[in-house]
Parts: sequence; C-alpha cells; structure tokens
Amino acid sequence: MQTDTPTKTDLRQLAFDVIDRALRAGATDAEAVVYEGDEFSARVRLGQVETLKESGSRAVGLRVFLGQRTASTSSSDFSGESIERLIDGAITLAKITSEDPFAGLPAPEEFGQLEGDLKLYFEDVNEMPPAERIEIARRTEAAAMAFDPRIQNSGGADFDTGTAHKILMNSRGFSGEYKRSYCGFSVTPIAIDDKGGMQRNYWYSSSRTVKKLESPEEIGRIAAQRTLRRLGARRVPTQKAPVVFSPEIARSIIGNIFDAANGDAIYRHATFFAEMLGKQVAGENITVVDDGTMMLDGIGGFGTSPFDGEGLPTRRTVLVQNGVLQNYVMNTYTARKLGMRSTGNASRGLAGNPGIGSHNFSLEPGTQTPEQILAEIKNGLYVTETMGFGVNLVTGDYSQGAAGMWIENGELAYPVEEITIAGNLKDMYRNIVAIGNDLVFRGSAAAPTIRVEGMTIAGS
Repeated sequence: MQTDTPTKTDLRQLAFDVIDRALRAGATDAEAVVYEGDEFSARVRLGQVETLKESGSRAVGLRVFLGQRTASTSSSDFSGESIERLIDGAITLAKITSEDPFAGLPAPEEFGQLEGDLKLYFEDVNEMPPAERIEIARRTEAAAMAFDPRIQNSGGADFDTGTAHKILMNSRGFSGEYKRSYCGFSVTPIAIDDKGGMQRNYWYSSSRTVKKLESPEEIGRIAAQRTLRRLGARRVPTQKAPVVFSPEIARSIIGNIFDAANGDAIYRHATFFAEMLGKQVAGENITVVDDGTMMLDGIGGFGTSPFDGEGLPTRRTVLVQNGVLQNYVMNTYTARKLGMRSTGNASRGLAGNPGIGSHNFSLEPGTQTPEQILAEIKNGLYVTETMGFGVNLVTGDYSQGAAGMWIENGELAYPVEEITIAGNLKDMYRNIVAIGNDLVFRGSAAAPTIRVEGMTIAGS
C-alpha cells in the first residue's frame, strides 16, 4: 500500500482513486471532493501586531451510495491507510442507514460547468509580502485614529488573505475544479464622548485581488465617521414610523427571501413562502436574483463558481420578479422531493449531504439616491445595526434590537440605540416604498438602501 502524501498535482488523481476504490468496495455511486487552502491573518491594535497567523489545510470528503442508502466521511490525512479507513467508514455507515427514495447523484445529463476563466483566482494575494499586509492594517487604523480627537481607542485592524483549490468528481463522469482567492482588511475604531460614553463601529474593503482593494486611508476615514455619528445615542418613544435600512442591514432583510424560498423549508412547510410559487409576495418594485455567473468589473463575484456543490452548472435564478415568487432554490435532493429540478444551488462541505446555498444574491437597485429617500421623511428611523435573531420564517414575524440615526425633516438628526423594530416580513416586503441606487457588492450578498413603511419602533 502506497503511503506517500500526494503532491499538489496529485489531487485529481486522489479524487479519482477514492471513487474507484469506493466502487470496488461495493458502492453503487460515489462522489469525492478534495480541498486545499492557505490562509493568512494579521491583527494590529494601536499600531502593534497582536496576532499573526498563517495556515494551510488539505482534506478529502467522500459520499457513497448503496442503492438509496447514503453516507459520507472526510479526512485531512492523505496517507494510504487513512484513505482506506475513509472508504471503509463510508461503506460501513451506508449499510446501516435507512433507504431514502430521494437519495442519489444527479442524472448524468444534468452535470456541467461554466466554460472559460471566471477570474476567481489572483496570484497577487499570495505575492504581497507579510510586512506590506501588516502595514496596510496599520495605515487603516492610523487614519481612523487621526480623524478626530474623540477617537481614543481601537478594537484593532485586520488584514486577511485566503486561497482555495477545490476538486469535485463523481462516478457518473463529472470532473471539475477551480481555484479562488480573497483579500481584505478592516478597522474598528472606538470613540469616547465628553460624558465618557463609548461607541464603536467598523468598515472594510475586500476583493479577489489586491489591485481592487480600496485605500487604507479611505477605509479608516469611513470607519471613523461611522463611529463618531453614534456618540450621544439615545432612545426614542415607542411609535410607528417609516424605517430606512442601510445597505448592510437591507442585505439581511432581503436575505430572508432566500431562506424563505429554500426548497427544504418549502418541502417541510416551514416557511411563509410555502405554496406561494407564482403569487405576489412583495411589492411590484421588488426583483431578487441569485446569480452564480456574475462578473463585476471583469472579476468573478464572491459567490461565482463554475459549478455548484453537486457538479451542476451555476446559473442566474430570479427568485422574485416584480413582487411575484418565480422560483424556489433547490439542490437535487429537495428538487426530487418537490417534483422539480435543481436550480444549481447545492452547497457542499467535505462531509454530509449537500445543503442549499446562495451564489451572488441581491435586490435589484432602484433609481433614488439614499439622500433622496431620506429627504421624503419627516420623522423616521435610519437603521445601521441590528442585534439578535428575531426572524420567524414560518410566520414571517420580525423583531430585532436596533441602533441607527433618527430622521427629522429629511435629514439625519441624532443617533438612537436600545430600541426594537418589529413587523412581519410578509408586510415588510409589500411595504418597501423606496429602493436606493447604491447597490455595491462587498461580499456575495448585497442590497441597496430600502425604505419600509409602517414598522413598529419600541423605545422608551
């Protein structure tokens, strides 16, 4: 038995061998995923390096089928002995699991992947010297600290990079691989007011390539401004008023649409979108898209990939168009349960069955600037932060702790905190009366500024 650790070029061969041996051990079908990645993280606080981490990892995951019984195992040890245990373990587990009529790999004709270079990987992420990465974190923090004398402390600044290489292969003829890269930095300044009250906030920049990162000085300045505008925050009386959600909070409000349209939740009737396909679930101004093929400025989005976690080509799926629910999001398993076809949204770790994950998920932007949206409000709340997990996807009930700015006569007047905002997502999606033109992808999900009518604000 060969016990050598495979080199980088052997990863495809490893996947092939694992599948071949699983079939010879009795599996009727098998799927292997091989992952290799590198990570770097530097943290600076008050100009000094606090932590410095560099790590590499490699692992293999195996999913086997014995008819309609399935099981999976994974290992970070690539020795022959360990691979033997990986295969034996998966086969043994599959023999004692129950049969599932919906289990199995996708049909052979469903497999495929996007062709061409999706611009997911950039070598410059690894080429930047560690000293330069640390210096960017230092410059970001220094810019935030120098912005205003009230910024007297720092939660620190980070610089992170990561690269990954993924190979997916199965016994039905699919074989695919891609590499991706990431780099980004952030800072969290702390401001103190004249009464000793402290507030913190943050800002960040991220990209697949160092060339597209924003200026450290600009990120530090924005983080400082976001922190300072929270000083002197107070509560407001309980009332009903328009609520404007900043893009980073709007993103999570709209993200609940993905969760509500998740095929697994639909099948279990654990969502207020159950049996709503083809029906109005939001205002006519609402169009929500999940797009695994997206390119931004010539670079693949953070959620872009050539194939999903089962080897199906990624695609652009419109979940909601002009307020009407057009599609659920599904992997092969949930699609079979619903008598439908996968939308290419299988997400796959190393072990376990595929889940359902988004690609590049967004609310299509409107035409108004954020300033124009605020200008139309006499009294209302601009939310910049929410706390807790107050969303019930079965009923749509929404209630979260919040902080932000109070709007008076169309302008941001003063900071507010220790309040709760409440409503029901079924109503909230119908009551989005304004959508901003400020859609920016800083991750794999994005939304512009939105204004929601008629929410309850619980305060003093």
